[in-house]
Amino acid sequence: QVQLVESGGGLVQPGESLRLSCAASGIIFSVYAMGWYRQAPGKQRELVATVTSGGNRNYADSVKGRFTISRDNTKNTLYLQMNNLRPEDTAVYYCNAYYSMTYRPYDYWGQGTQVTVSS
Repeated sequence: QVQLVESGGGLVQPGESLRLSCAASGIIFSVYAMGWYRQAPGKQRELVATVTSGGNRNYADSVKGRFTISRDNTKNTLYLQMNNLRPEDTAVYYCNAYYSMTYRPYDYWGQGTQVTVSS
């Protein structure tokens, strides 16, 4: 019933930019804390960026200054603007809601969108 659909990934060269989108349905989007996660093959899932229902944002050190998370509650959509991409950013990117006090994600995982940064 709850659906999270990621889009916007692709193949880019180092230094280029991408904007990811996450369309949410089946939830009252505006009340949920939301985050972007990424997972490369053979690696643990990493929390990249978060935004609470109140608009507070946080970022992993690896992406600070390069990525910006935002949300449009009127469109039930979460965004991740990724600038100055690096090869180490290569991963499948997922969005999800999480319990804001514990950072535990809901079991609402979608299919993700592939980001590949390569020359």
